[in-house]
Amino acid sequence: MALSDVSYFGIRHHGPGSADSLVQALQELKPVAVLIEGPADASPLLPLLARPEMQPPVALLCYPEDDPASTSFWPFAEFSPEYQATLWAVTNNAAVRFIDLPSSARTAPIEAVGETESDGTEANVEADLAPHLRDPIGTLAQAAGYEDGESWWSDIIEQNPQPGPIFAAIADAMTTLRDGEGPLAAFEAKREAHMRLEIAVARKEFDGPIAIVCGAFHVPALQATRPLKEDQTLLKGLARRKSMMTWAPWTGPRLALGFGYGAGVVAPGWCKHLWQTRGQGDSSVLWLAKIAAVLRAKGHMVSTASLIEAERLARTLAVIRERPKPGFEELRDAAIAALFNGEALLWALVEAELLLGADVGEIPPDTPLAPLIEDLQRNQKAARLKPEALERELSVDLRSESGLFRSTLLHRLSVLGVHWGKLTDSGRSRGTFRERWTLSWEPEYAVRLVENLVYGPTIEKAANGRLIQMIGAATSLDAMAALVQGAITANLSEASIAGLAALEDRAARSSECLEILTSVPPLADIIRYGEARKTETARLSGLLERLIVEGGIALAYAARDLDAQASTTLVGAMRKADEAISLVEPEQDVLDAWRNGLAAVLDGSRSTALVAGCAAHLLYEAGHLSADAATGLIARRLSPGTPVTEAAGFFEGFFSTAGQRLIYDEGLRGAVDAWLASLDEDAFIAHLPLLRRVFSHLDSMERRRLIEAVLGRAARLPAGLTPTPDGGEAWRRHLERLGPLLMSEAGNG
Repeated sequence: MALSDVSYFGIRHHGPGSADSLVQALQELKPVAVLIEGPADASPLLPLLARPEMQPPVALLCYPEDDPASTSFWPFAEFSPEYQATLWAVTNNAAVRFIDLPSSARTAPIEAVGETESDGTEANVEADLAPHLRDPIGTLAQAAGYEDGESWWSDIIEQNPQPGPIFAAIADAMTTLRDGEGPLAAFEAKREAHMRLEIAVARKEFDGPIAIVCGAFHVPALQATRPLKEDQTLLKGLARRKSMMTWAPWTGPRLALGFGYGAGVVAPGWCKHLWQTRGQGDSSVLWLAKIAAVLRAKGHMVSTASLIEAERLARTLAVIRERPKPGFEELRDAAIAALFNGEALLWALVEAELLLGADVGEIPPDTPLAPLIEDLQRNQKAARLKPEALERELSVDLRSESGLFRSTLLHRLSVLGVHWGKLTDSGRSRGTFRERWTLSWEPEYAVRLVENLVYGPTIEKAANGRLIQMIGAATSLDAMAALVQGAITANLSEASIAGLAALEDRAARSSECLEILTSVPPLADIIRYGEARKTETARLSGLLERLIVEGGIALAYAARDLDAQASTTLVGAMRKADEAISLVEPEQDVLDAWRNGLAAVLDGSRSTALVAGCAAHLLYEAGHLSADAATGLIARRLSPGTPVTEAAGFFEGFFSTAGQRLIYDEGLRGAVDAWLASLDEDAFIAHLPLLRRVFSHLDSMERRRLIEAVLGRAARLPAGLTPTPDGGEAWRRHLERLGPLLMSEAGNG
């Protein structure tokens, strides 16, 4: 039997101080084998961490061969003790392996373990003690006079690393906390039994020191002497599934607790800073220098005097809070006071960049791939699309099988947040069976695919799963309609069925006019261009017609007494809904209901002027308001007896997208002329910005035509039209003031 001394190093996952102390302890111990808490069946992949091409953050990814969606992740950062232990072992030719339950035994019971994270990792040393002692570090912190365990652990372990004695002290503290407590949860007990058995095997195998690297909570249990048969009995009949394992890129922000990673840290960027600046002097000063660099890169002036003041303030805060040295909280508060003039909102501009970071890991090219990435590569090959870093244009013909396949793939990836392709002319291309894309591959897309494994193992399944979740979380009818449109466009049948059912249910309960109107365009797009994607639209048609009728009924009430912002929003929704309704050409009674709603707005005494003007224009364009009637309406609405603000609102509502009418319609020009002539000089000048907005919709040629229509229209009048009685003198008069405005806009057009 080989003789081995076993040393136990209790660490915190992703703790930079733990990692620093551990590396120093390993260098002193020089073990022949390093055993690490992690899935035992993934041990062959551990040496890959030491490859030069492997750039953390990365994650060990394990999933059952028959169910890739049940994926577990074990992330590693540069400052993770387990990562540094692996690097030390490979560099020093020591054996290195994982000793925890194999991933094949973890996937089945994961959901039943209340305090174990769904990613297969331990939440942290606090959660390791659940359910019988929920916060051991908090208990130690209270004994030391701290309000929370996070600050205590950071002060004692992470920001002030002490090799050697600190690990013995941690082991003693954990032993005291665990004494007298009840039995562990069954799953946690099996984990510790498996690690004890693996340690026993290593003691027989190796002749020399052995290092055990594990979560601090486990140290007392692994040091304890228990009969091997008890542990073997505990693990007897353990369910196993054949697992697939690989490394995948990870990101800095995904190491944070705030992003749902239970074993994460509060500020990954700060942890990376502590690790990279060890032995370089005061980490607080270097952190403030980093803050200054970020601010200066964003164009903010930061003086040396302000940095000195921030450093002094941080140290003072640390003394007041009885901390041995400033942490990132003290440095944050000091920076807000000295660098941001007390404005905490300004700190938010740089907080994510500093505390979370933007790191994206890299893996060796010969690493086995995750299922979604494998499926993407299969689809890329089938679509004959090669990922490239530089942008390139792609034109897709939806009438061909290859074109439809490419479009469907790109739309599905967009659902997953992988915007490899960006649609450049969606509005123009849909009716012509063509799409134009700009393709550009970014490295972080692989990370996003890995993150989407929770929704399914293939692009299609994952996109269906994610959209179904988004539809369930949608809080408005228009948002839901847009998601259904995306589901149908991406040919995601499961999400389409779920979305239509949710949409019908939501529509039955909705009476909000704006919500109804904004849901019409995406549904109309599906019906109008469904042929390009061979979409079944019968069910949608009935729902859309019902929404159009309800929107028309609600419109007159929604248009009453609105403020400027609300009226502008409603006008935008009305125009888009009317355009969509015209495209789908619904039954006449449905169309009449919509037009009746517009007429009710126009006739309503409480209708906001801007909305009424928009309704008048839509009725005029649809032929429900004759030219003579429109001219008379404009004359009345812009008459001297109408308050100037109301007249201006009606004018903008009617002409904001119909300025071209003034070029050809003599009657409308005369009505507008009469209104402008009635304004005194101050009112006219006050309304110049309004006129500018209206005329901004005209291109340079249209502006010139309008000027020509005013100055020389007698020679350019269309057949059948005659000049106004004054021969255009009023327009000539106003053109002296309007001409420079129009021409300057034309020059900029």
